[in-house]
Amino acid sequence: MPSSRLTTAEDIAARQASSAKSSGPGGKGASFSEEDKAKRKERVEKAKDALARSTDLKGEHVVAGRAALKLFLRSLNDARQPSDEQFEAIIEAPFKAPPKKGPLGGPGGGRR
Repeated sequence: MPSSRLTTAEDIAARQASSAKSSGPGGKGASFSEEDKAKRKERVEKAKDALARSTDLKGEHVVAGRAALKLFLRSLNDARQPSDEQFEAIIEAPFKAPPKKGPLGGPGGGRR
């Protein structure tokens, strides 16, 4: 029966060394084409601009929108990137207030 044991520093070092070897030259991860780099650079500029323009805005939607922008900027090197439509929604999130709910909880509220 295998006994459970704690991970040692040697095990951790061995895993890091093997992942660095398999992740490409210099251990930096996947390399991107020039087209991908240009697209990412453009998206970074747009995201940073939206963050800068939204600093003086108030509301719950602004907080959530800024958090989405910051998450996007933190995960730039992830393999999965948002589609163009999703990215545009992220960029516009701090500036678009959600529709107000009516007295019955619906977007328009009231009876028909």
